[in-house]
Amino acid sequence: MQQTRLDTARIRAARQVIDPIFLDTPLYRCEALEPGLGCAVSVKLETANPVRSFKARGTELVASQLAGHGPAAVVCASAGNLGQALAWSGRGRGLDVTVVASRFATVAKLDRIRALGARLELVDGDHELARERAAAIARHDGIRLVEDSLDIETCEGAATIGLELADAAPAFDAVLIALGGGALATGVGHVMKALAPAVEVICVQPLGAPAMTHSWRQRRVVTTDSTDTIADGVAGRRPVPAVLDDLLLVADDAVLVQEASITAAMRMLLHHAGLVVEPSAALGIAAVLEDRDRFAGRHVVTIVCGSNVDVDAYHRWVGAAPVHRP
Repeated sequence: MQQTRLDTARIRAARQVIDPIFLDTPLYRCEALEPGLGCAVSVKLETANPVRSFKARGTELVASQLAGHGPAAVVCASAGNLGQALAWSGRGRGLDVTVVASRFATVAKLDRIRALGARLELVDGDHELARERAAAIARHDGIRLVEDSLDIETCEGAATIGLELADAAPAFDAVLIALGGGALATGVGHVMKALAPAVEVICVQPLGAPAMTHSWRQRRVVTTDSTDTIADGVAGRRPVPAVLDDLLLVADDAVLVQEASITAAMRMLLHHAGLVVEPSAALGIAAVLEDRDRFAGRHVVTIVCGSNVDVDAYHRWVGAAPVHRP
């Protein structure tokens, strides 16, 4: 059998490096969601931590390796969550962190990156342009470039979620994973295939940012010219070949969902689970909404992967009353 780039022993060891505040996150059955979805649903909550996403599981590994070894500086491109996580992990280890982001990224995410002490550089373009600029800075300054999903630490850090899920199997028979660059999907997918192979690994991506799903389906890298989705955390256009290779080995399916389903899922998570989530974190619920028959009678787990939202945009999406500020 072909092997992914990931290693289960390294993933287990990663738990000793990652700050415990990011580990052993809540996993619970959310019965209030079930009448509207027609299946048993558990949520794995990756938002109750200082950076409100799963990304620090990976940046903790990166920062721990860099601390005390060579240049104490690092740069990444981010739609917001990786940048926050790297800033948090780097700050605690004395690293100089630069984050490159699109000027059009979620303002709340950009504000948090600055608040955590990182240098923030904005580009007049999308995330792919930010990736190019971050690579240029790394070359020019001779510092470490962190590339989400390509760097194995980002995948193996995310994979520690899989270890926690595997401990709960076989209570559930499918895991729904947001698909963007692929770190979360390949990480969790690798562990599921190794430790709980009966669990179906289903990746979910917005119809407006389908590059990785098209690539998975065609078994080759497919790029797109643009993206059009509120799920900024998964809005990539150019899949990384090595990451696609891993995804092909661990994903059982990759599905695309409409924007209306994403907002409906966010609304459900707010009203029935009391969870404020960013669009990427609602993709799993959106997938069930769009294909109830597929999941009827089953028990699925969805990874709620982030909750960094712009409040005004969030209220527009969920249709709540506007916030009245003094």
